[in-house]
Amino acid sequence: MNSPVIDPAVGMTDPAAALHPLFTRLVREFGARVVTPDSCAAWAAEGGDRVLLLGGDPVRFPEALDVAVVLPELRRAHGDRFAIGVAAREHEEALARQHGSQRWPALIFLRDGRYLGTLAGMHDWTDYVAQVGEMLARTPTRAPIGIAAAGADAPSCR
Repeated sequence: MNSPVIDPAVGMTDPAAALHPLFTRLVREFGARVVTPDSCAAWAAEGGDRVLLLGGDPVRFPEALDVAVVLPELRRAHGDRFAIGVAAREHEEALARQHGSQRWPALIFLRDGRYLGTLAGMHDWTDYVAQVGEMLARTPTRAPIGIAAAGADAPSCR
């Protein structure tokens, strides 16, 4: 993982510098935004359809890197209809809880700040395109409530 880089033009840390290189590519080449639990609501409320990528640990969930590669193609297949957000590793658990997601990797679909649904895992191309279309056709609803297991030795839901 890269160290945060100070952007001399703005005098602040470049949030994309701490991401896996394939997630950084989404920011630099496809206009994705790095989203935190504090910035998520404002980012989602900017309007229109939005997809937030929660990748998880790429060692445990290598398909997250595949999702990062195909996400711009999925957007293109749907007429560039949605903006992309990516979560840095240190914020993924909190963002997953906010949106009731319990599997990795996950694409969280939002419209005008409201929840549409979640697609977890990597899928065959034809199925993926169809499932994204189904998500984009939904009416916004409430995000499911994420329920954490109690205790340090509790089994994981992922």
